[in-house]
Amino acid sequence: MLVVAVAFISEYLDSGLGMGYGTALAPILIILGYSPLQIVPAILISQFLTDIAACVSHHNLRNVNLKINSSDFKVALTLGLISAVAAIISVAIAVKIPKQIISIYIGLLVFVMGILILVTLKKPMQFSWRKLMGISFLAAFNKGLSGGGYGPLVMGGQILSGVGAKNAVGITAFAEAITCLVGFISYIIFAKAIDWKLTVLLIISAVPAVPFAALTVKNINSDKLKRYVGILITLLGLLTLIKISGGS
Repeated sequence: MLVVAVAFISEYLDSGLGMGYGTALAPILIILGYSPLQIVPAILISQFLTDIAACVSHHNLRNVNLKINSSDFKVALTLGLISAVAAIISVAIAVKIPKQIISIYIGLLVFVMGILILVTLKKPMQFSWRKLMGISFLAAFNKGLSGGGYGPLVMGGQILSGVGAKNAVGITAFAEAITCLVGFISYIIFAKAIDWKLTVLLIISAVPAVPFAALTVKNINSDKLKRYVGILITLLGLLTLIKISGGS
């Protein structure tokens, strides 16, 4: 089944690069005919579980140190708490606006994310804690509204602020897990309807990809892979917008 394959590949990229699961999966599911209010909660809870698995895997393989007294844990917890607030706000907005507007937002967001990944691939920039926390809030707002857009912003923000790439993958997984759980609970409260069939399908498809991704992080050259992800995400954004404009 196409959804199973796409969910597995998207999670492999996400657990390996800290980005790509919701950003890639949401527009594909829209193209396949699912509505945003079916897609986003399913992505949030499935990614919560895969993020927990990713945290354990990356910590055990020493890609990141998530012990309570470590600097990695402090960064992850700070980003996660900020993100949780933004997720609640975005879900409250998502359930009250027309589905087509959310779909257009997802298409535009995915397209812009792809362009940003390509443009900033090797661009050095100064960064600060204030900017990182601001980006975390924006990223979580995107996540709660569209199911994607968290990883590219938070990963990029950390790397530009001096966090090691491998550490940033584990930190992103930890912070995103908090965001996804809070966002999913918010959907249960505000929307009161979850597509459990799609949710279970995504969970059983995505979770098995995590250990494979964690094992490759130590040796993979992520620059080329990030470039491919950027191209793919840009194309998915365009396809989503084309589908919406065609009314099909």
